[in-house]
Amino acid sequence: MLVLIRSTASETEVCDVLARAEKLRGRAVLFGRVGGPRVVRVEGASADEEMLRSVLAHVAVEKVLARDIPYVLASREVHPVSTIVRVGSAEFGGPALVLAAGPCAVESRDQLRRAAEAAVASGASLLRGGAFKPRTSPYSFQGLGVEGLHLLRETADEFGLAVVTEVMSPEQVPEVAALADMLQIGSRSIQNFPLLDAVGRQAKPVLLKRGMMSTIDEFLGSADYILSRGNPHVVLCERGIRTFDRAVRNTFDVVAIPLLKQLTHLPVIADPSHATGQASLVRPAARAAAAAGADGLIIEVHPDPARALSDGPQALRPAELLALATELRAMLPAFGRSL
Repeated sequence: MLVLIRSTASETEVCDVLARAEKLRGRAVLFGRVGGPRVVRVEGASADEEMLRSVLAHVAVEKVLARDIPYVLASREVHPVSTIVRVGSAEFGGPALVLAAGPCAVESRDQLRRAAEAAVASGASLLRGGAFKPRTSPYSFQGLGVEGLHLLRETADEFGLAVVTEVMSPEQVPEVAALADMLQIGSRSIQNFPLLDAVGRQAKPVLLKRGMMSTIDEFLGSADYILSRGNPHVVLCERGIRTFDRAVRNTFDVVAIPLLKQLTHLPVIADPSHATGQASLVRPAARAAAAAGADGLIIEVHPDPARALSDGPQALRPAELLALATELRAMLPAFGRSL
């Protein structure tokens, strides 16, 4: 059984709920922190209807779930109202589809400025770019690090954009959070639980990418790690999963988008660049994601993809990003949305 405690509950009220829960002849375990969502899991209890009413009657209790689920705070069953996450001028989960664009990796000031120009021309609200790059090979370009962070901030400020960039370790969180507007948890880090804990304990919004081999339940379970630490500003990103088919980089699980919208109140966006790995497939995949109900898209754009130090084959040229934006503006009104 799961007991959801109101975030405004005092410590005395929380202790009272725990005492009541333990009367159900089970072990009561408290998750969350003061000032944030609190969840009590009652393990091994045999609760009848009268006992459940006794727990539910407490003023600090928001909801009781008799059945156990792997994620609670991300669940639409617990939180039926859709969440809107604001990052700069963008509203993830609002009526407009949010566009984030930029290079896979920050390489130089000139490269980043040209990518930012393309982002602005296409109607993007966020500049994406990797300062710290987790690469499969230790010999691949690992990013510019702190220098890349400062270039992102300077360029975004110049063009009136917000910054979203990846953080790879708990130790990096304060440094990245000081310069970025949104912290990205990459596919490889979705089960780095100390990192999820760290981004959950700071206030900046978090973009959580689905792991390349993560189930939907595992994906939402990782979201709950962040939410349970007190940070409600989480955006989910479908970016393709690894399957037996090697024709493309990943298999784009487009049906995950409407499914997630049913299961969770959190905004859901898509990354067609990583989902396909081929620039020629990015625009069709992006259109499919928008039609499936995605709240946003994160697209890789590079002024010269052939010379890119990371993921050049999947990066759009500026003209191709502008063409995609034109296509989206033509189709989105059919779904009651805009770009």
